[in-house]
Amino acid sequence: MDLKDKTVLITGSTDGVGRVVAERLGASGARVLVHGRDEGRGKAVVSVIEASGGKAELLVADLSSLAEVRRFAEAVRAKTNRLDILISNAGVGTGGQDSKRQVSADGYELRFAVNYLAGFLLTSELLPLLKASAPARIVNVASAGQQAIDFGNVMLTHGYSGVRAYCQSKLAQILFTIDFAEHLKGSGITVNALHPASYMNTTMVRQAGVTPWSSVETGADAIFNLAASPALEGRSGLYFDGQRESRADAQAYNEGARRQLRALSLELIEGASATSRKQQS
Repeated sequence: MDLKDKTVLITGSTDGVGRVVAERLGASGARVLVHGRDEGRGKAVVSVIEASGGKAELLVADLSSLAEVRRFAEAVRAKTNRLDILISNAGVGTGGQDSKRQVSADGYELRFAVNYLAGFLLTSELLPLLKASAPARIVNVASAGQQAIDFGNVMLTHGYSGVRAYCQSKLAQILFTIDFAEHLKGSGITVNALHPASYMNTTMVRQAGVTPWSSVETGADAIFNLAASPALEGRSGLYFDGQRESRADAQAYNEGARRQLRALSLELIEGASATSRKQQS
């Protein structure tokens, strides 16, 4: 794909693999909408992209709040009337062996909320921009760490571990990828997911107490491939391990599970929205 004059939004792009991808996209001629929670780090990424001759703008948002996700989507729509590529990369890691259960601003289990639900809502909110820019691409940065969703205990109020929460949230991303690909057939929008690389040298991995053994550059290569490779034109609903097409956990290919996750996601988003309206009234 010729990235010149394409508009790309990549969440979680002020650090780690997201930052490397954002800088590569900018150097390739794309207009990059940089996202993060830290304004200082975000401005530094924008400066690097601009120094390479690229175009970049920063949008600050905390994706642990669904109301903030909606405001973020509004800010994106105010910045641009097109979106050629959306890369959902922002996430919370396992937190290490001693991680305690945390909740989002809406009271949902934090990793499920940030790693999956925020991306589900943001993608839905930005769908009109993607459709207006078709052919367009959605790339969900998931993981090879996957665990089947227990729909009776999605919020992990019992049996919690940071690893379980992380792996469940990442599989949820892949279920969403396949489900959304079906929904968008014929629209000109493709949706694919990937595990970029194992234990990259990122803050997330180091905080988990793991010694990194992959580079962020390797992971960035894989993400960039899904975002821009001509070989992926028109191909959708796929899961990649690095740059190799692969298979996710069996639950990802269960239509009933995908339908159940979609219904739950809509219910959780509406519940958060109703609570927000009640607090404002």
